[in-house]
Amino acid sequence: MAAKKSSGIGVGVFQVIADLFTGDPAVIAKRAEELGFDSYWLPEHAAIPKGSEDIYPGKVEGGSAPDYLYKMPDPLIGLTRAAAVTSTINLGTGVALVPERHPVLAAKEIATLDHYSKGRFIYGIGAGWNEPECTMMGGDFAHRWAQVKEYIAAMKKLWTGEYVGAEGKYANFPPSVCRPTPWRKPHPPILLGSIGSPNVYRRVAQWGDGWLPFVVNPQEVSDGRTEIDKYAKDLGRDPKTINITAFAPDGMFRTKADIKTLADAGADNVVLWLQGQNEAAILKELETLAAEMFG
Repeated sequence: MAAKKSSGIGVGVFQVIADLFTGDPAVIAKRAEELGFDSYWLPEHAAIPKGSEDIYPGKVEGGSAPDYLYKMPDPLIGLTRAAAVTSTINLGTGVALVPERHPVLAAKEIATLDHYSKGRFIYGIGAGWNEPECTMMGGDFAHRWAQVKEYIAAMKKLWTGEYVGAEGKYANFPPSVCRPTPWRKPHPPILLGSIGSPNVYRRVAQWGDGWLPFVVNPQEVSDGRTEIDKYAKDLGRDPKTINITAFAPDGMFRTKADIKTLADAGADNVVLWLQGQNEAAILKELETLAAEMFG
């Protein structure tokens, strides 16, 4: 089924725990596609080192970190499962932690997923907030965005399918060929996930295909659109080529009127956080959201 729109923009869904106990990604993504949602997203945490949950940025003082941090299956495998039973819905990472995967392996996995899904993968990326996790997985936390930039540049070269090498501080490997190449050319869209800041806007305009902000207020989208457009024009880039996909926090932007505020602010797409705690509840939630968004 073709994706529907609400207030002129596409609406996707984000499933924070996509395991067989909570909600099979194949089942949830297939139903989301049938109902007209345009994208399905999964998050990433390889592992949570003991004690590091205490620095979770969303933790309430005196409270505990959400248990879903410990329960996230690998997003690329989950999205491949979803790809096998769908044909039109886009499949995104929200977000993939780039410093935690070797760029050659990441390039291979992403190209393979994009190949199997026939060009439906969206590479939502981030640098992460959990320093012990980042360090454990080979990241340089203090300079993680520099590492992300270098890794992405290396992956873009590998996605050409030619013999290429890298001699950077972080990405360093001999001339190698990595295939298959992505189905979508030259590569899946790369959306930078982060709250707004001059550094973020500059990165998006310089080497991203879009911005994936965690949005609480539509004004954040409006401000971001203005700044990204300015940086893009300074670089000689058409601002219209840069996508903004607004990521809605848990429980927010659940009505058609809410979506209109984001569309009016300059968002091209929005992603809604699914709140259901089991598969039946998530499927019912999808029905309710679709009726509200597209009815």
